[in-house]
Amino acid sequence: MNRFINNTIQKVSLVNGQRKKVFSGRVSRYDGNTIECSGFPATIGTLCKVLTDDGNPAIAEIIGFSNGNNLASMHQPNSRVLVGSEVVAFDDGYSIPVGPGILGRVVDALGQPLDGNMIHGVNESWPLAGESINPLNRLPVNNPLDVGVRIINSLLTVGKGQRLGIIAGSGVGKSVLLGMITRFTTAEIVVVGLIGERGREVGNFVSSNLNEDTKKRTVMVVEPADKSPLLRIRAANRATAIAEYFRDKGKDVLLIMDSLTRVAHARREIGLALGEQPTSKGYPPSVISLIPSLIERTGSGAAGKGTITSFYTILADGDDQNDPVVDTARAILDGHIMLSRDQAQLGIYPAVDVSSSVSRVMNEIVDENHIAASIKFRELVTTYSENKDLLMMGGYTQGQDPILDQAITAWPKITEFIKQKENKKEDFNSSSAQLMQMFGN
Repeated sequence: MNRFINNTIQKVSLVNGQRKKVFSGRVSRYDGNTIECSGFPATIGTLCKVLTDDGNPAIAEIIGFSNGNNLASMHQPNSRVLVGSEVVAFDDGYSIPVGPGILGRVVDALGQPLDGNMIHGVNESWPLAGESINPLNRLPVNNPLDVGVRIINSLLTVGKGQRLGIIAGSGVGKSVLLGMITRFTTAEIVVVGLIGERGREVGNFVSSNLNEDTKKRTVMVVEPADKSPLLRIRAANRATAIAEYFRDKGKDVLLIMDSLTRVAHARREIGLALGEQPTSKGYPPSVISLIPSLIERTGSGAAGKGTITSFYTILADGDDQNDPVVDTARAILDGHIMLSRDQAQLGIYPAVDVSSSVSRVMNEIVDENHIAASIKFRELVTTYSENKDLLMMGGYTQGQDPILDQAITAWPKITEFIKQKENKKEDFNSSSAQLMQMFGN
């Protein structure tokens, strides 16, 4: 890390062969996470080197200003920073290096490789915060994207450029489902952002899903739960920026971010540190504005560009579907996939709750026979679920309700249709054909 800081400072200090002025200040206050230093020209997001007591520089990021001073948050909390330590700006944080060489690699929020090798072929740059697109210039979502998961392809068909949330509590199979989508999708480029997850789970996900077959089209941006909240937010922005770069090259990109909730938690930590007033469930207003600004960067590009189809996992803490992050994301997304703990406990994986899930673009990108079969499937699932307790108690006699009778008869087939082994791919055509064979007219 020290070599990275020193090399970066040396690189940005030279512009067209001439030395660029380096701005610096001195630490006047430090609370273990945030430093206040004498003011120097810098924008929000500027990266700084802070000299520590042991001689090793640490990284801080400008997050605000107070009474003419700069406020910066440390990327390594509890660094040995002394009052009076020098703070030197070395990167304005505006853009990141990108290029085809990033494919097949695992990097952190600062772009450093975590897989042990140097990165080559990243000679272009892209704004970390992205480039805005006129909404009137965006292409419509009119083609399906095959994600290789039968229940999604058939009942929750995903369009190229659609944004979806995967909403669930902990331990119901989100990571397994994401791994299947990562490996099986037909998207040209796959960008995975693993934000705020457990280190062990990150290692398992990378080793399971980054193989010789997927390396040529996949890049992963990783920042585990024990890292600074600023790094977690930067990782989310970096993953999105990489996806935007490939979309600009005309590629159909799949962006997977696990999880949007951890990004929101990181923004909450920073907002509270800056003195923002907490509102609903302790979230300051900056969290509510962060979610749509991040999601709206994805989607279809302008004419001649590609698309970004995005999946965001959203943790429903305690299975609370009314959490502010869940509500905000659900309102801005083009659909959501609910995972059911009851189905997971019955061994039905992926544990997709069809009745509570919706794809808002499905009816625009599939034919009428497919739509009719999906409506019938949903009707039977909903009918059976609503009467499940009555059936378990033996309070229903067949013949009283023909729809319920049909649901009872079809239920074994329905559960088998939902189930899919994590190492088996089900393409879009076979998924829709199976659905229409079961419930088509």
